[in-house]
Amino acid sequence: MFTGIIEAIGTVAAKQEVGGDLRLTLATGQLDMSDVALGDSIATNGVCLTVIEYDQQHFTADVSQESLAHTRLMDLRPGEAVNLEKALLPTTRLGGHLVSGHVDAVGSIASIERDARSVRIAVDMPSSLARYIAPKGSVTIDGVSLTVNSVDADSFHLNIVPHTADTTIISQYEVGHGVHIEVDMIARYLERLLQTKQESESSSEGISLEMLASAGFMHRR
Repeated sequence: MFTGIIEAIGTVAAKQEVGGDLRLTLATGQLDMSDVALGDSIATNGVCLTVIEYDQQHFTADVSQESLAHTRLMDLRPGEAVNLEKALLPTTRLGGHLVSGHVDAVGSIASIERDARSVRIAVDMPSSLARYIAPKGSVTIDGVSLTVNSVDADSFHLNIVPHTADTTIISQYEVGHGVHIEVDMIARYLERLLQTKQESESSSEGISLEMLASAGFMHRR
């Protein structure tokens, strides 16, 4: 679990195909590695990766075909900058929102406009995600917890303050750049709860005396 508050900007040090999967080595930049252990999770552009090797300047992780199919990690180039965040601790201040590190879709930057000292960004997304994104709600872009300004059928709009631009890779975005999108997990769980409730109610409504009689479970009168 993560918060969406980026701790450091790293870079891709090496890529290697291993048995059909991808092995990534990331240079960790200013990320504090003193408390990292094998098996820990580090979000890389919002993708939860498991540490299999590490030193004080790098960590290595394997990326499965499932992760490759739903992210743009395979497209990362050596030297490309990435957002890094270690998994939160029970004592971690939750400055963003709860982030799982499981990417819902790859979107793309549709527009970038200056707005005083901030930057307004529009992100194109699959229309299937629109129901999970609400104005003034939370969304994660490449691991960064952000507040949604507005939502359209297939895009949403963000305001990036200077600090966020300076401490993440957002300042390097160009129109057309691919980004990882993770919607607010509360929206996903709420939808599932409502689906379960509706299925339960539908099943209950389908059982009646008439239905039982027609199926031979009781005599008609």
